[in-house]
Amino acid sequence: MRAFTNPSELRRLVRDGLGPGCRVTGAERLRGGSKKGVYRLALAGAGSPPTVIAYSWAPQENYWPGVPTPHASGLAPSLSAHHTLQAAGVRTPHVLYASEPDNLALVEDIPGDTLETAFTSDPVRAAKALTGLSVTLDHMAAHASPADHTSEDLTLTRALDDLAEAAARDPRINAAATALTDRLHELHAALTPRATHSLVHGELGPDHVLLTPDALPVLIDIESLTHSDPEQEHAYLRLRFGPHYAPLSRPALDPTRLSLHTLALHLSLVAGPLRLLDGDFPHRDAMRGIAEHNTREALRLVGMPGSGEAGT
Repeated sequence: MRAFTNPSELRRLVRDGLGPGCRVTGAERLRGGSKKGVYRLALAGAGSPPTVIAYSWAPQENYWPGVPTPHASGLAPSLSAHHTLQAAGVRTPHVLYASEPDNLALVEDIPGDTLETAFTSDPVRAAKALTGLSVTLDHMAAHASPADHTSEDLTLTRALDDLAEAAARDPRINAAATALTDRLHELHAALTPRATHSLVHGELGPDHVLLTPDALPVLIDIESLTHSDPEQEHAYLRLRFGPHYAPLSRPALDPTRLSLHTLALHLSLVAGPLRLLDGDFPHRDAMRGIAEHNTREALRLVGMPGSGEAGT
């Protein structure tokens, strides 16, 4: 049985961050993270908020088995991303306290649901939040930096690495490896130079958007924030938002870059989940489902639809 962050560490974090008069009366580990533990802490004491969220990047919270995680993780990239998004005018939970030696942080608890939940529970509120999220994307696009053209090569390299790993784990990907490799090289070779990159979240699904009581979007799980092609972000948005993507779409996206990032994303979401299943990640059916869906999508993009599910 995996041991998570010791409750005494969370109590000490609250004392250090919010003062000795603030005490923890309850702790709930929230579902979903594979690289960090997320805890909702109930508090008591004069002047203390009723609840806060604690993030823990302790080694025992990381489910990736003996390999680097596919994206940045840790307190330092989280704080850096928070400050960058603040400068761009993008709302994230306020950081209440950070303990860098312990890789722990306390952040504001946003009292509400996620955008993903609101799509079903309150479509009117979700529509308002989508409008706000579209504005958020505009703020991030305006926070530009000079393009680093080596990032295009890195996208190709990572996609080829993911392809090799996926091919070793799924016979359908293996059978299509030549077609997938050729398509990645074809798209990469067709790229035209770009002067700037925009700020991208990296994993911006509706489950990573919290809603304030007035339906304003608040971005979470921000450690992967970087400057890159906006097409990288929109490949992920199209995949995760599905029928709700239209308000977020942008007509000026480069179709070749979007195609490259889309295929690279599908290959990453085959290799990553299958790698995660080598360990003791608990939500195994969900990971298998992600790998299966993205296997089919990757094969479809090279005209080789797959059938049947690979064993994992």
